[in-house]
Amino acid sequence: MDQAYRDAITKMEDNNVQDDYIIGWQGGYLGHPEREEQRASDAYTAGYEAGQEKNGDDFGDWTK
Repeated sequence: MDQAYRDAITKMEDNNVQDDYIIGWQGGYLGHPEREEQRASDAYTAGYEAGQEKNGDDFGDWTK
C-alpha cells in the first residue's frame, strides 16, 4: 500500500472512526466492489465514496 493509504487509515483509527466507515473507505480506495445492498450501512457507503475520491479527511460525522 502507498503511504497516503496508511496515513489515512492511521488517522481514522486514532480518531475512533466507525469500523464500517473505515472498511468502506478501504474498499473504495482499493477499487473493490461495493457490499450488497442488504449489508451496506450509511457509514460504509460514506466511507466507500470518500475512498473512491482518495479523501482521508472527511470522516468527522463517523466517529464513535
